[in-house]
Amino acid sequence: MVTLKEVAARAGVSRSAVSRTFTEGASVSDKTRRKVELAADELGYQPSLIARSLATNRTKLIGLVANNFRNPVFLEVFDLFTQGLQKRGFRPLLVNLSTETDPEKSLHMLRQYRVDGIIIATSTLPPTFPDAFRKAGVPVIHAFGKIDASSGVHVVGIDNRKCGEMAAQTLVDRGYKKIALLGGPQSATSTQDRLAGFLSQLGKLGVEPADVRFARDYSYSAGREAMTELLAEMEVEALFCGDDLICMGAMDAARGKGLKIPEDIGFLGFNDMNMAGWSAYDLTTIHQPIRDIILSSVELVVAMVGEPDRSNETRLFSCSIVERSTLRPLPAS
Repeated sequence: MVTLKEVAARAGVSRSAVSRTFTEGASVSDKTRRKVELAADELGYQPSLIARSLATNRTKLIGLVANNFRNPVFLEVFDLFTQGLQKRGFRPLLVNLSTETDPEKSLHMLRQYRVDGIIIATSTLPPTFPDAFRKAGVPVIHAFGKIDASSGVHVVGIDNRKCGEMAAQTLVDRGYKKIALLGGPQSATSTQDRLAGFLSQLGKLGVEPADVRFARDYSYSAGREAMTELLAEMEVEALFCGDDLICMGAMDAARGKGLKIPEDIGFLGFNDMNMAGWSAYDLTTIHQPIRDIILSSVELVVAMVGEPDRSNETRLFSCSIVERSTLRPLPAS
């Protein structure tokens, strides 16, 4: 590999001049910069990012912490995360915490890589995770996190309680009476908030929920399993599922019992993942603006790297119903 020393010799400048040329924001004259860049091109020199990080105490690494890698929605999250960082000159470090429960171990691992900041992209990790990162002085954003002004952590996401209310209103407006909820993991703060909003709105509308249960994780198999159990115990007219993939599993379980959708049973999903629009499902769902959430999280964490004492922010985006074919149409007015 071509070294900085060789570039300095070719350009006829000091090694520090070469270093300043390739250090963002460093002072170097235009004449020296041109000489260094020409010598670097001739020799095929590329500055060492590792060496630069040692000199600046900045790695330009941002950790993406998640634990839901089996759900295809995460592919969209990761794609947006990497693109957003790379446009700003940062690099991603992906951290899978699917089997991790100790925030101190996770923090130790991330600090070994000297990440400049962290985005937690899940609602299923305990609240102790973002709090541990924050107390360690690492800039942290909780994407898809719970709204909590007292947490001391920046949150970018949606109002899950309002989404639960929206789901209840949508199903009642279509004339459903026996309405159930099939949420994601019960420990997820998003599940808890959607359930609270769902039950609250049903109560205001004078409708008693037929059933409430939870899938073991955000997966197709978990949705199919939970729905099979539900159908063995009772009849329902419509379900609000806390995730599109769970909903697809539930739909196939219903079809396996000979039920027609939406004639015999209706389904309302959540997320509006790409698969929701496939003709095999054509799922009516609540659109969560994942793109806005992730790109806003990236913007905020990068800003925090340069401004660690930035005041806490909560950025919330609106959700909306995406009409497809898994619910009855609205009654004619």
